[in-house]
Amino acid sequence: MVVVVAALVAAVVGVGLWRGWFADPSVSDAPRARAGTVQTLVANLEAPWGLAFLPDGSALVTERDSKRVLQVTGGEAREVARIEEATPAGEGGLLGLAVSPDYPTDRWVYVYYTADDDNRVARLRLGEGSPEIVLSGIPRGSRTHNGGRIAFGPDGMLYVGTGDAGDRDAAQDRNSLAGKILRMTPDGRPAPGNPFGDTLVYSYGHRNVQGLGWHADGTMYAAEFGQNHYDELNRITPGGNYGWPEVEGDSDDSRFVAPIATWGTAEASPSGLAVVGDRVWLACLRGQRLYRIGTDGQGAEALLTGEYGRLRHVAPAPDGSLWVLTSNRDGRGSPEADDDRILRLVP
Repeated sequence: MVVVVAALVAAVVGVGLWRGWFADPSVSDAPRARAGTVQTLVANLEAPWGLAFLPDGSALVTERDSKRVLQVTGGEAREVARIEEATPAGEGGLLGLAVSPDYPTDRWVYVYYTADDDNRVARLRLGEGSPEIVLSGIPRGSRTHNGGRIAFGPDGMLYVGTGDAGDRDAAQDRNSLAGKILRMTPDGRPAPGNPFGDTLVYSYGHRNVQGLGWHADGTMYAAEFGQNHYDELNRITPGGNYGWPEVEGDSDDSRFVAPIATWGTAEASPSGLAVVGDRVWLACLRGQRLYRIGTDGQGAEALLTGEYGRLRHVAPAPDGSLWVLTSNRDGRGSPEADDDRILRLVP
C-alpha cells in the first residue's frame, strides 16, 4: 500500500511539474510606484467595460449591464447607442468596443456582446439604425469566461479575445471559437494569412482573454485570467498554442508557448491592457491595481494599489495620458458613492 501511495504521489508531482503547478509566479511583491497625476473624468457609471477613441479625441465607452454605448467629451458622458440584443448575466453583457481604422470614411464602431445563445461581434454607425452582425456563434458561458476584448491591429484586421465558456477542452479544439484569439477582416471573414487557412483562429489554448495590445514594432500582447494559480501576460504568435487547460502558467512542455510574465491570481486578474513604448500596462480586477511591466516581462511595478478598487481596462488617450476604467459595480466589488469611474492618469 505504501508503495502504491508513493507512486501516486510521485505521479501527481510529476504532472504538476510538467504543467507548472508548483512554479513561483515571475512577478511577486512588485514594488509600488507613484502614479503621477490622477483625476476622475467621469463618475457614476455602471460597470464600464470597453473603451476606444474617435478621431475627434472623444471616447466611446460600453457599460456591461446597461447595454449602453456612451460618448465622453470634456468630462461629460452621453448615451449614443444601446445594444438591445445584449443579455447581461454574470460576466456577460455589452463588453468590448473598437473603432474602425477607417472611421473618417466608413464610420463603423464595433462591439462584442453576449446574446441569448452566444457571443457576437457587430458593427454600427452611431445614430443610424440597428447593429449589423459581423460574427455570431462564439460560445457563451452561463455566467463566466465570455472573453470580450476586441481591437484593430496595425494590419487593419480585427482581433477578438474569447473565453472557453466553461468548456475547458474547447480551448484546444481549433474547430471551436472558444478559448481563442480570432483574426478577421472588418466584415467578419477569416483574415488573409491566418495560420490555419480559411479559419478565424489566430492562436488557441486560452482560458479567458480580456486584454489585447501591440508594440510599435507589431508585436502582439494579451492578458489572460488563470484559474487557481497563475494569471499570464503572453506574447502572441500566429498559430501559437498557449496551453490551457493542459498548462496554467509556465511549464516544461515544448508544445505550448510560455507566458512572458505570471502573477498569483490574488495579485492580478488582469483584464484590459495597453502597450506604450516598451511597457505594458495591465488593469487588474481582483488585484485592484495597475501593473506596469517591460515588454520583456521584466521590471514590474504596481500603481494605484487598493486606491480605486477593481480596474477593468486601460487605454492610451490621444493626449498621451492613460484612461482607466474602474469596475466596482460589476457584482464583485465594493462600490463607493461615485463609482464607477473613468480615471485619467498622467504617468
